[in-house]
Amino acid sequence: MIEPSQLSDPAVRAFVTAVNAGDQQAFRAAVAPGATMSDDGSDRDLAQWSEKEVFSSAGHMAVVSESDGGRALVVDYRNDTWGEMRTAWRFDVDADGRVSRFETGQA
Repeated sequence: MIEPSQLSDPAVRAFVTAVNAGDQQAFRAAVAPGATMSDDGSDRDLAQWSEKEVFSSAGHMAVVSESDGGRALVVDYRNDTWGEMRTAWRFDVDADGRVSRFETGQA
């Protein structure tokens, strides 16, 4: 496993750290205004998805590996709703160093 503090990309590091801390304020700071996301190939509303899949269900990202300069991760993701599953994450980062889009799904 890779500790979040050791992740290569600062924006991804902030995102993972916020998720694991259950810190909604830090999460909002890590994503750009108007950021978008998809889950298993379907675009979702970021605010609704993060509330359901992360904050109200104790979401946690255990990073298995990273590639593409730290913007692609393989993660053992768990939450109180779905349990644990191996997932793939890909991040786009804007010029301000915030996540502008992420895509996740089963790996």
